[in-house]
Amino acid sequence: MTLELITAFASFCFVSSITPGPNNLMLMASGANFGFLKTIPHMLGVALGFVLMVFLVGIGLAQIFDIYPIAHSILKIGSVGYLLYLAWKIANAAPVDAKGSSGTPMTFLQAAAFQWVNPKAWTMAVTAVTVFAPDTSLPTVLAIAAIFGVVNLPSVSVWTLMGKQVARILTNPTRLRLFNWTMATLLIASLYPVLWP
Repeated sequence: MTLELITAFASFCFVSSITPGPNNLMLMASGANFGFLKTIPHMLGVALGFVLMVFLVGIGLAQIFDIYPIAHSILKIGSVGYLLYLAWKIANAAPVDAKGSSGTPMTFLQAAAFQWVNPKAWTMAVTAVTVFAPDTSLPTVLAIAAIFGVVNLPSVSVWTLMGKQVARILTNPTRLRLFNWTMATLLIASLYPVLWP
């Protein structure tokens, strides 16, 4: 990859990683409800899980949708169902120190696995490979995945930090409930491009 292409791709990575989407909304909610340190496994799962996804898409996984179009419909239905479930969990999250609270932040493996049902992640991965690695050579695909990894982790960390800062004003149950319902609503709203392309 040329320096010009690397710069253009890094810009694409930053814009697509920092803008709102299911991962970032969930990380913000997690930062607000559980704090930054407890959300680190979630952040690492997002970043590293997405790097693996980009790599696998780059070496040909996306061709499954060309060969088996029904796979795209199955993924779409699964994605919507799982995002609705996560929105429900966010809406009903209790503060960490609440008595009897069973809420826990997403684990590394849960966050990494979530990338496979995240519509924005699929769009980002397929666009990255199609536009910036059309030859799908292994060195180019590795470079694309590595650059995404370098840019993505700091970007998603910003959302967790924002959630942690917002937690300062969420000191009463009503405000926390309102915040969690707002995050859940925004997460559902992020499905709009999937349901009505």
